[in-house]
Order: sequence, then structure tokens, then C-alpha cells
Amino acid sequence: MDSPPLSLKDDGFTMAPTAPFDSSKDEMERLEEELKKWKKRVEAAEKVKTYLLLCQSSAMEECDKVEDGLIKLKNLQEKQHKEAVMSRDTHERELYVLNQENAELKREIEKLEEDLAECSLMLSRYSQINKEVAEMKMKFAYMEDTKDDYQDMNTHCVFGVTTKIPFRLDQNQVLLTFEDEEVAQRLIKIGKHTVNLDNKTADMRVIPFTLEMGIKFKLHVTISGKKISVSEVPELSIPEDWMRDKLEVNFYKSEHGGGEVENVNYDKQSRTAVITFLRPGATNSFVRCTEYPCFVNGTWYRLPVSPDTNVKLENLQLYCGISKKTILLEGIKEMEGDEESVQDMIKIHFQKPSNNGGEIEKIKYASKGVTWVCFEEDA
Repeated sequence: MDSPPLSLKDDGFTMAPTAPFDSSKDEMERLEEELKKWKKRVEAAEKVKTYLLLCQSSAMEECDKVEDGLIKLKNLQEKQHKEAVMSRDTHERELYVLNQENAELKREIEKLEEDLAECSLMLSRYSQINKEVAEMKMKFAYMEDTKDDYQDMNTHCVFGVTTKIPFRLDQNQVLLTFEDEEVAQRLIKIGKHTVNLDNKTADMRVIPFTLEMGIKFKLHVTISGKKISVSEVPELSIPEDWMRDKLEVNFYKSEHGGGEVENVNYDKQSRTAVITFLRPGATNSFVRCTEYPCFVNGTWYRLPVSPDTNVKLENLQLYCGISKKTILLEGIKEMEGDEESVQDMIKIHFQKPSNNGGEIEKIKYASKGVTWVCFEEDA
């Protein structure tokens, strides 16, 4: 069965079957040209194939890289998630600990506030202590001898200091101090006492009381025989060396009680100076002198002077405050009479031997409000 020849077209090339038995030279040349074109097409296709294979390989490498990146990113996300969870747990634990510490601090603050309130009460209760210590006069004990019979011009002495013990006496309470300890102890054993007060009777009872601790110590005072202390040195706009020289010149004058100066220790900030004389005993002339005339820059000044002292505290002790001669009474109701009259009636009652009383050394009755009394150590 014969069929008509079919034409083939591809990329502008046309292929048609040749007529049978056509072997002309032109036809062969045309076929060779056609073959060359196909070879070129095959080479081009091979190049495209190679390029596509390279692209595929590169794409696969990129894909692998992306997949690795995704895996790393996923791992990083998982790690960050775990760290976030761990961090959250850590923060929660830290927050719990902080809350616990905060609660503990609040409790401590509350306790400190309670302690502060108690301390304030104690300070209020013992507000007289500083005053008593500050105003207390030292009791001279004895003169100290120098060691190894060494003769110096310094004065060595010892003072005994004992603090007073404050005691709070509440309203309508009475403190009685007897001359005889046995009287106080006898009244304490009896306990209750009926006292006539202005045609009224008061059932008074002895109540126990305790005193706080007292403080006593010794002060070893050395008064220099060569040095004096000077204060209120005028503050002038001159160098310190100049002021030191002017002090030396002024205290060198014997007509005012001075003498040859060995050294001047001047402190401009505190406006004080320590003058050391060359001759031992030179400070004796300043014993009764509290001021010294000083001429500086055309002006006379009177500078306060005092012996230079060295104080050493020793034998600091706490002693228990016990008063065996004193009793504390309460049970008095509000009285119309004045405090002194009621106090006299109480004193008369407890002075009578028939009431088991005795001679009273001191008495204190608090008719209104709170008052403070002070106990001193017996000599």
C-alpha cells in the first residue's frame, strides 16, 4: 500500500524523502549539510544537557544547604525553646525565692520596728542616763606614784566614776528608803500595810522592784608638766608656719607666765594648738589661768588655755543595782491633798516603831503622772 511522502519540520529544517533511486550529487550534498546541522543541534543539546546537569547539581547542593540550615534552625529553635523553658523555670524559682526572702525581710522589718519601738521606750525610760553621766562629778581616788621612782613633772591621779541608776516611779507609787536595812526587810515580809491618810485609810502593799545595771570605772588622768592646750586660735589669712611662729613668740613671754618653747603643734582646721615648753614644770603658771593674751597682726586676742591631759579609762564594770534599804509601795487612791502633805503622812506612819517602821532617809511620792528617781551606789 503506497502512501504519499510526509514532510518533517523541526527548527526551520525541512526533511522530505527523496525520490527513489535519486542519487544525484546535489542530493548528497544536501544530505551532508543536513547531517552537519543535526550534529550541531546534538552538540548544542549536549551542552544544554551538561548545563542543566550542573544546574541540577548546584540546585541539589543548595537544597542540601537549605535543608541543613532548616535543620540547624529547627535545632536552634528547639534549643532556644528549651532554654526559654529552663529560663522561665529558673526565673520562677528565683521569683519564689525572692518572694520568700521578701516575706522574711518583711518579718524582720516588723521585728525591727517592734525592737525600735521597744528601744524608743527604753530610751524614753532611761533618758536621764546621759544627763546623769554628763553631769556627774568625778570622785578623786588617789594620786599615782611614778614607776621606778622616776621623777617627772607630770601629775598622775585617779578618779572613780559611778553612774546613777534611773528608776521610773509611776503615779500613786511611793519609794521609801530607810536608814536601817532591817526595817525595810521587815516591812517587805509583812507585805500589806494600812495607812491613815487625812481621815481615810489606804491599803498599801509592798511590791517587788528591780533596778537596771549601773556602770563604774576608773579614769587615770595624766596632767602634763610641759604642755598646754590652746583653743580658739584666730582664723587669719596667713600661712600656718607664720601662725605657728606667732604662737611661739607670744608664749615665749615670761611676763604672761610663758617660757622657752620647745615645739608648737598647730591645727588650723580645729583652730587649736599644743604648746610644749622646754622647761619641765613650766605649765604650773597656767594652773589658775584660763586665758592667755596673744598679739597677732596688730590685734590682741585672749586665747583659752588649759593643761594638756591624757585620760585613760580602766576597770569598766557593770554592777547590779540592789537597794536593800528601799521599798516600793502602791495602793494609794486619788487624794485631794497636795503631794507634800500626803508624803508627810506616809512618812509619819512608817517612822513609828509601832507600825514596824524606823528612821526614813528619803521618801518620794508620785501623785501626778510619772516621775524619775536615781539610785547611787553606796560608798
